[in-house]
Amino acid sequence: MIKVGITGGIGSGKSTICKVFRVLGIPVFESDGVARQLMNSDPEMCAQLVELFGASVYLPNQLIDRKYLAGIVFSNPSLLAQLNGIVHPKVREVFAAWCKNQHSAYVLHESAILFESGFYKLMDKTITVIANENERIERVIKRDGATEELVNQRIRNQWSDIERIKLADFVIGNNEDELIIPQIIEIDKKLRANG
Repeated sequence: MIKVGITGGIGSGKSTICKVFRVLGIPVFESDGVARQLMNSDPEMCAQLVELFGASVYLPNQLIDRKYLAGIVFSNPSLLAQLNGIVHPKVREVFAAWCKNQHSAYVLHESAILFESGFYKLMDKTITVIANENERIERVIKRDGATEELVNQRIRNQWSDIERIKLADFVIGNNEDELIIPQIIEIDKKLRANG
């Protein structure tokens, strides 16, 4: 089974692309969702996060305060690195266990920071989803209700499309004027042929 990492900058449309792959019968591991779940349920991780960021990192209902956390880490690269150091190893463990239960030609590992985290080195192939920055900003503002300033801050903390493309085996263009399904079907054919 081939392990395929899929990434793209915030607002590039990774989730939409992954939905199409799911329709084609491909299992998708959503690392960001797994990370959130672990931050809310793994006692060891919760304790580490409180130690690093203080009790305010959790809401009264004991769920991670994502806005509070984002406000801290996206303006402090050192804290972001420490957060990733807590979260990434656990996500990798969950992914390895998840893969053992999949029975398809390939699986997708969706991650916003696949390249930045170095996790791409554990993948057999990689896909990057690209879109122009204005479209990405509009999508995130509409989706999250975030300010343009916050979206720009997050974009600055991620690799550029140019950097991602250098390491990607496949690139999917996801601007309004591009058809994504033919691009996905072409990649699917190539991956199934090698799986």
